[in-house]
Amino acid sequence: MSELLLFLICFVIILIIYEIFVVLPMKRYKKGKRKSKKIKNDPVEIRYLVFKYGLDLDKVNYNKLLRVVSLVSSFDMALVVSIISLIDGYMWQMLLALVLVIPIFLFSYSLVFKYYKKKGMIKNV
Repeated sequence: MSELLLFLICFVIILIIYEIFVVLPMKRYKKGKRKSKKIKNDPVEIRYLVFKYGLDLDKVNYNKLLRVVSLVSSFDMALVVSIISLIDGYMWQMLLALVLVIPIFLFSYSLVFKYYKKKGMIKNV
């Protein structure tokens, strides 16, 4: 039960921090619609989706995409924290976190890609 509580607390805290420092500034910057084709100022997660999977930002509602990215990233980080909290020893926790972070993020963003592919928001689809 304490693991579930830890997960929920981490998820909410990370989501709030992500909303304050990433989503809100990007919403103000973009003003609801993309003005330019450059993606230099976009969050890393969105750049990853564009370059790896060919997400078409002209078809996507950018504000909804920011919300999806914030939820997925918060879930991933909370999941990693919950899993490493099960292990005793600081060094083992750090090693396990290093091993888990990349596969969990890659898997979760591949699910985001499949969702947007199903919606037809990928280039050349």
